[in-house]
Amino acid sequence: MSLVRSSYANGVMTITLADPERRNTLSQELTADLADAVDAAESREDVRVIVVTNDGTTFCAGANLSDRSSGGSPRAPVDPMALFGRFRHSPKPFVGRINGHCVAGGMGLAAAFDISIAVDTAKFGFTEVRVGVAPAMISVLCLPKMRAADARAAFLRGHRFSAAEAASMGLINTAVSAENLDAAVDEVVADILAGAPGALAAAKMLLARVPGMSESEAFEWTAQLSADLFRGPEAREGISAFLEKRPASWIPTSTEG
Repeated sequence: MSLVRSSYANGVMTITLADPERRNTLSQELTADLADAVDAAESREDVRVIVVTNDGTTFCAGANLSDRSSGGSPRAPVDPMALFGRFRHSPKPFVGRINGHCVAGGMGLAAAFDISIAVDTAKFGFTEVRVGVAPAMISVLCLPKMRAADARAAFLRGHRFSAAEAASMGLINTAVSAENLDAAVDEVVADILAGAPGALAAAKMLLARVPGMSESEAFEWTAQLSADLFRGPEAREGISAFLEKRPASWIPTSTEG
């Protein structure tokens, strides 16, 4: 039985981590199932936004230590960091609906999403030092989002902190009450669905590439990208829709399923 569940409605694929008994740890089985679900979502043109959430009270407790000690499962392993990198570099936006605690490697998962919203009762933490390791690979995802002082304290103390503190550190976007979680996620998803698919993919390219460029290289590349986008069919449709005061053709209707 798959440890990940997927459902689709109105342009949105929801992927649910469904191994609450093991706190949705990144076992080889769950990671492989998650990779399969992402493959399926990315292959569908009608999927505009991918929401990742969880069953149980823990969103993700990081690495599965039983896998580490026993040699894992017979399934071919999937590198979690390569999977997290796909979230960042996919042309489709990923939204984290973090409905539970999120620690250790789960912090990398939350940081890899384009936008993450957590329930305010969730606890976060880089707890690796307390089991004799360090938040090594996930630091690549988390450190660019954090102030140096926050990162130093969180990495070295290994303590758990609130969702509000995780938001203040830049690891997630916001923390909301349980009763407001769905509304907050729905608002973000609706905003994303109002954007054109190609334009959203271009925006993600900007986020991924511009920080690593020199100023002159960035201006040259973005000028060409901007010109290409303005000449494209999405810009023609978007500008026409704006002038005609109508929804753009790429916005899903509520009757889609």
